[in-house]
Amino acid sequence: MSGSLKLKGYDLKTGAERWSLAGMPSFTCSTPVIGDGLLFFAGWAPSASDGGMPSFADMAKGADKDHDGAISFDEAKAAGMDSFFKPLDSNGDGKLTAEDFDIMKAAMAKGKNVLVAVKPGGKGELTESQVAWKQTRGLPYVPSPLYYRGRVYLIRDGGLMSSFDARTGQPHFQQERIDAIGSYYASPVAADGHIYVASVNGRVTVVAAGGEMPKILHHADFGERISATPALAGKTLYLRTASALFAFGK
Repeated sequence: MSGSLKLKGYDLKTGAERWSLAGMPSFTCSTPVIGDGLLFFAGWAPSASDGGMPSFADMAKGADKDHDGAISFDEAKAAGMDSFFKPLDSNGDGKLTAEDFDIMKAAMAKGKNVLVAVKPGGKGELTESQVAWKQTRGLPYVPSPLYYRGRVYLIRDGGLMSSFDARTGQPHFQQERIDAIGSYYASPVAADGHIYVASVNGRVTVVAAGGEMPKILHHADFGERISATPALAGKTLYLRTASALFAFGK
């Protein structure tokens, strides 16, 4: 499983940690997948240099109502930041301060965004000898990679798709647009030679598996948010939007 800065493997029976691999993103949303005897993980997170994290001074301007140099949970809630309070409270003291932001930025600076293929059988702190290959372009923020028919597929924000040979990491194509811009939370799924990707703004794209460029077979606009990954069962594809559950049969 993935976590901040490391990918780790655990014993299924005991829960004991069996191995870890450093050099991962500062925080992760995606899930590893397996195929061709390898484990694939892909993740991207903003680094300290990306400027994606506001300064504590900027946040405190609107949230620190009592001007004590700290943001309490109640102040964070009033400012609409309560869902992010716990992750931002880096030192766990129940309030947000400049120290928390310094700790967070230091952790972000250590992160490395990567698609990695890990060989099985490793123990302890893994070295590069346990890594079959790596790639650093076209990485997703939330969607997990897809292994399908000897390839690894990625979809990232902006509607950019990439495809790599699962054994060698050789790109078949990288960051090619599929005419469906926007953010992506749902992971790609595949069946019967088709790959299905769904954007947050409700656009579902069907892409033919394989090839040296994405071949778009169909677009469908559902007109509302899609965050959940489509589910496949038998000959039915289930798709959950913000207000409905659809079942598409064959």
